Amino acid sequence: MTGKHGLEDKKPLWQRLGWLVLIWAMSVAALGVAAWVMRLFMGAAGLTTH
Repeated sequence: MTGKHGLEDKKPLWQRLGWLVLIWAMSVAALGVAAWVMRLFMGAAGLTTH
């Protein structure tokens, strides 16, 4: 059973690493936004660290 995805039609290494970096950066950004929203709600509720 031969599949469509063989060794000969792999994407270039730079493109695969680019996707990896892009997905990592987007996940870090999403975590940053989630942390910012949580801090916003905690500040609105009067919970501060100072």
